[in-house]
Parts: sequence; structure tokens; C-alpha cells
Amino acid sequence: MNIDTTMIDSYIERLMTDSSAQIPVWNIEKAKAGKKSGWDYIDGCMILSLLEFFDTTKDKKYLQFADYYEDYRVHDDGSIDGYDKETWNLDEVNGAKNLITLYTLTAKEKYKAAAANIYDQVLRQPRTKEGNFWHKKIYPNQVWLDGLYMALPFYMEYEAKYNNSRNVGDIYRQFFNVYDIMRDKETGLYYHAYDSSKMSFWSNKETGLSQNFWLRSLGWYEMALLDTLNKAADKDSDDWKKLKGIFTEFMGSMTHFQDKSGMWYQVPNMSDDESIKAGNYLETSGSAIMAYAMMKGSRLALLPKEYAEYGKRAFEGICEKHLKSKDGKMSLGGICLVAGLGPETNKKRDGSFAYYMSEPIVEDDAKGAGPFILAYNEYKQLR
Repeated sequence: MNIDTTMIDSYIERLMTDSSAQIPVWNIEKAKAGKKSGWDYIDGCMILSLLEFFDTTKDKKYLQFADYYEDYRVHDDGSIDGYDKETWNLDEVNGAKNLITLYTLTAKEKYKAAAANIYDQVLRQPRTKEGNFWHKKIYPNQVWLDGLYMALPFYMEYEAKYNNSRNVGDIYRQFFNVYDIMRDKETGLYYHAYDSSKMSFWSNKETGLSQNFWLRSLGWYEMALLDTLNKAADKDSDDWKKLKGIFTEFMGSMTHFQDKSGMWYQVPNMSDDESIKAGNYLETSGSAIMAYAMMKGSRLALLPKEYAEYGKRAFEGICEKHLKSKDGKMSLGGICLVAGLGPETNKKRDGSFAYYMSEPIVEDDAKGAGPFILAYNEYKQLR
């Protein structure tokens, strides 16, 4: 397939030039709620993608935008506008990865201080009886695949850079618990969430698991594995090798559910015929994450070389189906806006197939655009 890289470069440029530090065009959730951007994982996804793009292209406009965006909300004492540690929200940890990168690139001490502030949350985060972090204070005793990505790669990187890897055993144990509890042995896929208390209305009363596999949560888990492996300092340890085996096994499982288009369905374990009848759809954000992880995992030799081709097919499939030109501007569609489980006040979020089909499908949200840029970055290197 002939990908117009010039148009994609222009698309990335537009996402920056049309955004301010207060109102980014990619944070559709905040826009729908009529709120300005603060400190959240959505912006963290986008800034991460721009920093990785800078690392490859060496074009300083990407670094300059990332620095401008984060400098606006990070104060000299390391406090962050919009960040509230006491919510014990793992989503709030995600952007801390960018603070470490920006400190390395700019030497601004406030970024290091802010990263240390969020690391303190990690150390004090409430845990399930198995030892895994709660997803949020409002979701007690719950482990979501999303949260592994939000917290554990940062935790590993901070340990490797600033704490002599003293707590890496804790990180590995949390992954191993998820493998033992949340993995479906028949498909090799992982359920979206687990309630250790088994009290949530959405959880199975015997297993504590949610009902279904959700593509983007599988993608978050995939990137959690990839980035944690890549950031670890103990790559010769037995735990690291075990985690690499889990990553490789999981990626192999995902290839069995890749559609002929190259993409994956919102609920991925349904055949084409079943999906079409039920209203399932080929979803952009999760497919972009898969594309990125497969190409990067292959490049870093964390996966066999053939996975680069799986990832390439996925990226090209997204471009063919969901990357469109409107009034001379590129737009990326097919993005599930959000999905989760509960809380008790929102019984709609019950983890059913019907629920995952009910959430809005939007364009240009960072949960899709960020992974798309990450995948594009790998695609360019592959070419």
C-alpha cells in the first residue's frame, strides 16, 4: 500500500498548531464535557507520541511543543496543575513518563521534582490483597489492564534511573498476578478488569473478572509489557525473561484475532460474520497500539522479526479504513472515546458486549491519534 507520509506529517503538525496548552484539539473527552485540559492520561498519550517522534526525526518542533505543553502546568516546586494525588488514580501517573524524558532533554529540575511527586503516589498507592495497585480510589480492590500501562512502565523507569532498581520485584509480581488471574487460557486474551473483592456489580461472583475482552485495554496491557521490558535495567534476570515470555505469548495470541483488513475488532474474539451481525467494528486506537507494539517489539528484538509485518499490515489497514481527508485536512476516525467498568452509580458500564458497542466513536482523540503517531514512527523506521 502506498502511504502518503506527507499528509500524515501535516496531520501531526495540525494537531499541534491547532492546540494550546489549555485547549488541545485531541482531548475530545474534555471538549465534550466543556472543560479545559488539566493533567490526565489522554494528554500524556499525545505528548509521549510527540517525544518519540522527536527522538526519531530530531526535528525540534516536536520537543518544543511537548516542553511548552508540560511547562505550562508544571511548577518549579514540582507541583502540577490538575494533579490530585489523593484520588489514587493510576491514570494520573501516565504523564510522568514524559516528565522523565523532558528532564533528560531540557535539564529543567522541575520536571524531575514533578516525577518524584508522582513516584510518591506509586509508593503509597492502595493495593488489592494480591498486591496489585487499585485502579483508583473510586474503584477499590479493582485491577484494570489500563492501569498497568498507566503506572508500571513509569515505575520501572524511575526505579532504573533513580532508585537502583530496588523495587523491581514488586513490578514483576504485579504483572505475574495479572497473568495468573486475568488471562483466559482458551484464547490467550485478558479480561478487561478484575475485582479482588468480587463485590462489583459487573464482576463474576466466583472469579471477580469482567465479562469481555476489550481491544484498547488489551493494547494498554501490551504496551505496559513492551515499555516495562524496554525500561528495565535487569535484562538478564529470570523475572525479566519470564515477563518477556508473557509478552511474546500474548502477542502470538493477538495475531489469531487480526482481521483480514489488518485491524482488530472492538471486542476482538468474534469472527467476522458474528461481528457484522452484532454491530462490532474495527477500532482504531487498539489497532494502532497493536501496530506500534508489534513493530517496535520486533525492532527491539523483544519479538520475532515477523511481527513487524503484522504491525505493518495493521497500520496500513488503519490508514485505508479510518484516515480520511476532509476539506483538505486529514482526520483519524474509528476511535472508541472511552470504556470502563462501573462505578455503582453507572450501571450502564457493566462490561457487556452491548456496553462496548454503546460508547461514542469519535475522530482525532489522543487515545487513538497518539498510538497512531507512535505506530507511524515505527512504520517510517521499518520502511
